[in-house]
Amino acid sequence: MNEVLIISASGIRGVVGEGLTPEVVARYGAAFGSWVSDRSGGAGGVVLVGRDTRTSGDLLLDAVTAGVRSQGLDVLDMGVMASPTGLLAVEETDAALGGLLVTASHNPAQWNGLKLVAPEGRFLTPEDGRDVEARFRAGVGGVEWDAVGGRGQLEGANERHVERVLDLPIVDAASIADRRFRVVLDCVRGAGVYTMLPLLEALGCQVIGVDLEPDGRFPRPPEPVPENLGKLGEAVRREGADFGLAVDPDVDRLALVDESGTPVGEDWTLTLAVELVGELEPGPVVTNLSSSRSIGDAAARVGVPFYRAPVGEANVVGRMLEVGATIGGEGNGGVIYPGLHLTRDAPLATALILQFLARSGQSLGQIVGERPGYRISKHKIDRGGLAVPELLEALRGAAPDDVLQDLQDGIRLEWPDGAWVHVRPSGTEPIVRVVAEAQQDDRASELADWVRARVPQDE
Repeated sequence: MNEVLIISASGIRGVVGEGLTPEVVARYGAAFGSWVSDRSGGAGGVVLVGRDTRTSGDLLLDAVTAGVRSQGLDVLDMGVMASPTGLLAVEETDAALGGLLVTASHNPAQWNGLKLVAPEGRFLTPEDGRDVEARFRAGVGGVEWDAVGGRGQLEGANERHVERVLDLPIVDAASIADRRFRVVLDCVRGAGVYTMLPLLEALGCQVIGVDLEPDGRFPRPPEPVPENLGKLGEAVRREGADFGLAVDPDVDRLALVDESGTPVGEDWTLTLAVELVGELEPGPVVTNLSSSRSIGDAAARVGVPFYRAPVGEANVVGRMLEVGATIGGEGNGGVIYPGLHLTRDAPLATALILQFLARSGQSLGQIVGERPGYRISKHKIDRGGLAVPELLEALRGAAPDDVLQDLQDGIRLEWPDGAWVHVRPSGTEPIVRVVAEAQQDDRASELADWVRARVPQDE
């Protein structure tokens, strides 16, 4: 039996019934509750909880709720919701000491997990996450029978999220509505229907739905990467739509399909958002080491500083705070806009993309076609018995002298022609990720092959 349980500073993730069980989730909830209680001085308080649509979600929500209540903290259940909706609710709820979201994001349906939210409405910093992890591994006690926390409901979080996006000064709802966009929306039977659909309708879009039923039975691999968006592309062509939108199950990533039904690649979501925000609200831009050069190109087009950070939302947010960024995110379709909050947010990204299209007067395909494009190649290496440090050291030693090396997160190598490859162990799956990019497909593939050829072989 595969008993994979991935434990990191950002939470836990595993296969339900194998590595991830209600007992494990309750123990992690208790560890988080212990951390929250100590951080607040032990005065008691409220933790918000919510989940995506996975079939195991309600079971694990009950378990994590029990763990938190065992620490003498009250729990408010937000129900089924997007991860960014939960973070926004924690930020806006004065009594909230933090939040726990039951989701495995883009992982397959048999997976689930927990994301940990600080009272500021951001994911925990790596340092705080390690503190919770240490408490989980050591185990924590609980309060006496008469001090157990209560459980209630928090209504309206989804509606409030949509309202906050529509209220942003950078979003001109009237100009978007004037375009009368015809849009195909693919929510992969996840939580996106609760925010994406009402937002698009409020912005005057005619919406054709693909897999909007929120039952958690994903009809395809849920990660919104080009190879998984064939059905969306077919619907765009069949319906004569202006473009297609796809989100992952917990709705923090947005991918785009142009008017021909062709996926443009997740990096373009942040690229276009950067160009819009950089023009209207100039300021620094931050993305991670695995994101496309197209994002840096967008920052250069509008004349704003550009920075890279290690992969992981908490790392990107930390760098954004350091440099005072007006926008940032990750090239997987995750846009972070501090004008709303400091987390990846697909409904927010949707509004920014619609605003960009409304201002341009062009189609998505025309916009992408006029800008420099790159070919990105993404691969996975099963960690199994792989000695990851040995692989990274082998790559470092094999790199030519004229290649730039960045060791912030695994290893990122950039050649003089701008081609690059980033190799790092995943924090969400038992794999090593290999991401390569160049102006030509064969060049990107060559770099990925160069990495694979240096994977240490068993004796």
